[in-house]
Amino acid sequence: MNTSFDIVTRKVLREFDLKTYRPDLSLYLRISEYLKNKILSNELSEGTALPSTRGLATHLKVSRSTAIKAYDLLLLEGLIEVRQGARYRVRSAAKNSLFDYKLPEDITYPEISEKGRAFRENVHLINTTSEEAIAFRPGLPPLDIFPVNQWKKLSNYYWQTIRASSLSYSNSSGVEVLKRNLAGYLNMIRGVRCHHEQIIIVSGSLQSLYLIGNALVNRADCMVMENPTFPNVHSIFRSLEANIIPASVDEEGMQLPQVAVSPKLVHITPSGHYPTGVKMSLQRKKELLQWASKHGSIIIENDYEHEVSNWGLKEPSVFSLDQEQRTVYLGTFNRLLHPSIRLGYMVVPYYLMDTIKALQKHSHRFVSPSNQVVMNQFIEKNYLYHHIKNVVEIADERRQLFSEIVKNEFHPSFQLREGGAQSLHLLVDFHLPISDHEVIKRLKEKHLTAHAYSKCFVDRPQNGLILGYAAVRKQLISKKLKEIAVVYNKIVKQYTD
Repeated sequence: MNTSFDIVTRKVLREFDLKTYRPDLSLYLRISEYLKNKILSNELSEGTALPSTRGLATHLKVSRSTAIKAYDLLLLEGLIEVRQGARYRVRSAAKNSLFDYKLPEDITYPEISEKGRAFRENVHLINTTSEEAIAFRPGLPPLDIFPVNQWKKLSNYYWQTIRASSLSYSNSSGVEVLKRNLAGYLNMIRGVRCHHEQIIIVSGSLQSLYLIGNALVNRADCMVMENPTFPNVHSIFRSLEANIIPASVDEEGMQLPQVAVSPKLVHITPSGHYPTGVKMSLQRKKELLQWASKHGSIIIENDYEHEVSNWGLKEPSVFSLDQEQRTVYLGTFNRLLHPSIRLGYMVVPYYLMDTIKALQKHSHRFVSPSNQVVMNQFIEKNYLYHHIKNVVEIADERRQLFSEIVKNEFHPSFQLREGGAQSLHLLVDFHLPISDHEVIKRLKEKHLTAHAYSKCFVDRPQNGLILGYAAVRKQLISKKLKEIAVVYNKIVKQYTD
């Protein structure tokens, strides 16, 4: 049997007795009916790979034309899909059929909690995009230059030498050897001096924010947030029902708000404000620390791309300037190596350590120790430094090409925001009253990705696009950008005619 499709599909097909299943139907109808029932019952779930027509015919010992006719019926009903050169898959729209059945009218369930409803209502704020759409998804590093073979060798060595006793539960805050090396790494590159026990290993920044929020925020507690900011940050704290105070950003970073009630938290991106790239000045950092001390607030310093935005610079972090242990420092390898690695970290003040660790034990428990140990070796062998250097160089080349094409292909109203910290994304301002959601909708039809600038605002939104250029190879940047230009220029024509 062809093994190029999902293990679940192989199991489902092994259980299929073609001779005894619905003998009243012709062969292709039996196959189609059987697969249809498995899709509607969710045994073959959304996105599940199916065999080729040749593979299906070989396994079921029928003619290929029979297999083709069976698939044609499923395609006609919208239950499966296939693209040129790709495999048959269960279509996402087919999932809707799961809700066609009726439940008994007298059935009851417990009421969803207020917090559960809040997270459900705010999930639309989180930026999520198709796994297939890399051009021009923000938050992605140059995936094509990740040293896969180095990582594979380190991973293979780990599994060759691992002892059975090490496969048990792991420390919720992280593997000690990685935390010790991270403490040295952060001291060297960001001036963050901390005890390794202050470091908590997480799956990424979103988990860090979730843990901090649950540790400190009660309903209606005040917190300050840059305006604009990461939509995911807004979503987390809005779902925790915090009273969010938006703070504008000027050329020196976040402006310190005048508040009647002392905020518990302040979230900032000082190395390169998201998404504008503005760097917080040293003077503003010092003023922020004084302001936080006065109000008894905790600062969340989200240094999401510090290796890129601070490359070759020696600008102090807020954490390194803090003399009162009131800064939580966040970092992530997901935006530097690749998102699927799911490795981030935070450095927490001593008074928060026990609470954060307890929350982690109650939720995520711990991050995969194998990934942590391999990451530690990646740092120790200096692979990380060389990879960062490559990321910065490649990203710079792609950024320059991106900028040149924008100037040549787009209507003059499509303007890249210049200046600010080096980042793996670019911000586009619209100098016309064009809806960024309309542009994104049109781009999605062409399998192109961008994030809406307006989605980053707590209030007083502005329109624009956030485009991630770093993960797109140079030979594709020109092609894909020209496709975006065609879409945007057509919209401009509608507005200006």
